[in-house]
Amino acid sequence: MTSPASGDGQPDYAPIPPSARGVTPNEQGYYVGRVERNLYWVTDGVYQSAFLATPDGVVLFDTPPSIGHNLRRAIDEITAAEGVTNRVTHMVYSHHHDDHTGASSIFGSDVVRIGHEETRRLLLRDNNPARPLPDVTFADSYTLEVGGERVELSWRGPNHTPDNIYIHFPDHDTLMFIDVVNAGWVPIYNVNLSEDVPGYMAAPDIVLSFPWTHFICGHLGRLATRDDVLVHQQYIADIEASAREALASVNPVPYYVAGGENFWAGVKGHLDAVTERTAAPVIAKYTGVLAAADIAEFTYSTAFQIMQSLRLDRGPSGPVHP
Repeated sequence: MTSPASGDGQPDYAPIPPSARGVTPNEQGYYVGRVERNLYWVTDGVYQSAFLATPDGVVLFDTPPSIGHNLRRAIDEITAAEGVTNRVTHMVYSHHHDDHTGASSIFGSDVVRIGHEETRRLLLRDNNPARPLPDVTFADSYTLEVGGERVELSWRGPNHTPDNIYIHFPDHDTLMFIDVVNAGWVPIYNVNLSEDVPGYMAAPDIVLSFPWTHFICGHLGRLATRDDVLVHQQYIADIEASAREALASVNPVPYYVAGGENFWAGVKGHLDAVTERTAAPVIAKYTGVLAAADIAEFTYSTAFQIMQSLRLDRGPSGPVHP
């Protein structure tokens, strides 16, 4: 499943499609740009954050440690130019994962942190001082109003994580939703390391049900569009259809015969064959369309997770013994 190496020993991956390329960070390693009005986004090319600069304070959405103190620099740059306070008064956690929240503590304790009630439970479990607990939690929805601006937070069920929320800026024509769609790129391993595969697969329909033009997806160097979400949906749908075909057509018997008493060897042979048959046509179709589609480990592992979800979540997992 590993891509062949080039002459210098590095994998010989397909060129990155122009649609997948993003902004260029500055010398300090970040880019900050206006989304709409006083809503801004920040990226280091791999991770994304956002903030609202209001007369009453800055509202920060996620604090990836890879951006880290550059978030402070980006906020200072914009607020100085706009003539508003640079004091961060509120912070919203999209979900509990450290790679999106691990720089929270650098903004101190005098910040109102907001997150889903499950985010609080998971952060209590993880006990990481870099990620202070949210002060305000909610179950289904919460309206945040600061400095004349309104942000609608909602939870629509588990997807990437049990607590991942939708962050809607209705007056900025923007939605922020993390770790499901990657603008112009395929998901990385195992459907973006997601915990609930059916929820992950259903989430883009929910994303598209919101009114928005700008989409902050949490990763990579550009904002996403509605077309990006549609392409992602089609990629996942093609994997699902291919997995159904592979499950129906690959005969498991030869693999279990070959494994003999080593039952797990039989399982491995069968599931590897189904995964390879699932992934191959999808890799061929999306190479040059979505960046990293040709990195076999990404499409293979996503194909494996979706195939297993079809077997175990939706069923049947196999014929019932007579």
